[in-house]
Amino acid sequence: MIRLVAVDLDGTLVRSDTTVSRRTAAALSRAAGNGARIVIVTARPPRFIQTLLDDLGITGTAICANGALVHDLDTGTTEIAVPLPAAVAQRAAATLAGAVPGIAFAVETGHRAVIGPGYGHISTMEMEQAPVATLAELWAAADPCVKLLAWSPSPVTDQYLALVKALLPDVTVTYSGGTGMIEIHAPGVSKRSALRTLCSASGIRREEVVAFGDMPNDTPMLRWAGLSCAVANAHPEVLACADRITGSNDADGVAAVLEELFPADPTTATTTPGTAATATTAPGTAATATTAPGTAAHPRSPVS
Repeated sequence: MIRLVAVDLDGTLVRSDTTVSRRTAAALSRAAGNGARIVIVTARPPRFIQTLLDDLGITGTAICANGALVHDLDTGTTEIAVPLPAAVAQRAAATLAGAVPGIAFAVETGHRAVIGPGYGHISTMEMEQAPVATLAELWAAADPCVKLLAWSPSPVTDQYLALVKALLPDVTVTYSGGTGMIEIHAPGVSKRSALRTLCSASGIRREEVVAFGDMPNDTPMLRWAGLSCAVANAHPEVLACADRITGSNDADGVAAVLEELFPADPTTATTTPGTAATATTAPGTAATATTAPGTAAHPRSPVS
């Protein structure tokens, strides 16, 4: 029996036009009505998600900033689960600046984004940003520091991501889909670790969790969940690790699986996770993955 639905936002639950379809909203509501806990697990900070989740009627806990923040949707309060020490962020930035031409930095504090000089990735949804003129000002304003954002003019390829991880072995490096941008967290931060902690506190076993995602920062969570589902538009790494491939985010792929797990007729519910990577799509829609080969760049809607 599925007791918890863990779902990424951008590129997974949310369509390319930044909306959530009525079908998906209804599927989430049906799952919740059948006793499942809905947990949003996203790279975004809480300020981006509260209104969207209010409109969907999702309450409880949201895991934000790839697991560094835990947000209470009912009270609007945010806990920094694992901060990134400012000294560690500065050392990481200095290392990357010496290896990657044109790289620039910003810092997420959980309440705003502090934008350093030359940083070229500004989300159109970002309302709480504080541009500064120098790196010294950036570090002075980075209190608290939840994650370091590193942007370069070049697209993020799998090779580039591997290079950054090799240069920074003492921190967590993730890629969520923002063009040219990677995210740097304290060691051990991941969607998986935060979700596992939440489930342990709630008495929910991993076998009772279904997780949905599309990008490499979702991979640890998908590998941990009892049933993992990749949307058809996912990064090749995610498609390879998932138990199932469903329709794309624009084809309501999350809804298709939830409708199967929580049908209108409960006697037809799927209770045992399958092992085959079978496609489940919206009626009349083909589930075809259109991702590029593993070495290609994978742009997606911006995150911060």
